Amino acid sequence: MKYGIQLPVQSQSTIYAEPWETGAGPEDLAEVAGAADRAGFAYIAACDHVAVPRRLAPAMSTVWYDPVATLAFLAGVTERVRLLSHVAVVGLRHPLLTAKQYATLDHLSGGRLILGVGAGHVQEEFEALGVDFAGRGAVLDESIDALRKALGPEEFPEHHGKLYDFEGLGQRPRPAQSRVPVWVGGSSPAAVRRAALKGDGWLPQGDPRDRLPAQIDRIRRLRAEAGVEGPFSVGAIAEPLYVGTPTWDVGRRTLSGSPEELAESLRAYRAMGVDQIQVRFRSRGRTELIDQISAFGADTAPHL
Repeated sequence: MKYGIQLPVQSQSTIYAEPWETGAGPEDLAEVAGAADRAGFAYIAACDHVAVPRRLAPAMSTVWYDPVATLAFLAGVTERVRLLSHVAVVGLRHPLLTAKQYATLDHLSGGRLILGVGAGHVQEEFEALGVDFAGRGAVLDESIDALRKALGPEEFPEHHGKLYDFEGLGQRPRPAQSRVPVWVGGSSPAAVRRAALKGDGWLPQGDPRDRLPAQIDRIRRLRAEAGVEGPFSVGAIAEPLYVGTPTWDVGRRTLSGSPEELAESLRAYRAMGVDQIQVRFRSRGRTELIDQISAFGADTAPHL
């Protein structure tokens, strides 16, 4: 079972951001990404919001780094870790624009991109950019189809759909990968179906452990009924973690303990059919977070 991390600093929702992140910046982000790279993490992830309305700012904050710029910056300070958009709200942009940005990122990073996509949830954001919020599911469905073509091997991709229509327009550089993996985020029935039928992986959004088996069974059933074959990565977002015995209040939901105890708890995800877990560590500063990342990679991960 692989493990990845949603990076701190680059998004600062009050749901998960630590207090120290408000004063952090690019150097902290680079150091944390480098630590994850050295510790064997499968991916580092960055979020996507273009603009946050005032009504949501107290909870979401307005700190949301652009994922393409952020992942490109971090590609230059890492060597092997993959670069995941978790998730890109691709319906906010024309597929050719999205393809240009992410193909360049994949090219520059030597083929390390995983394109995570989602429908989005902020109505004002869609309205400001002139995109249909009510129809965002259909927009995402066609965006995935168009991006498959635009991120494929052809220099002059072609797509003819209800929303997007293009041909005879060349884009280089092409992605380094022959097929860029597309992981679909979301836990609604529509999102799970979209992941099963259109994605190479599923990124659940907040499903607790007791909900995952039914969701995973549905994905398998939908793929089997549709005759969809090929590799598919099932993800899960683990509870907050703290490796060792904390000397401060890490919250009642946080899993803590010895590396072996943490691994035993996390292996339950694998038993459900999960292929990769996204982890997040409680911390009071960059140094403590890097220590947690290093300890997890060295002492917990081998037991997964």
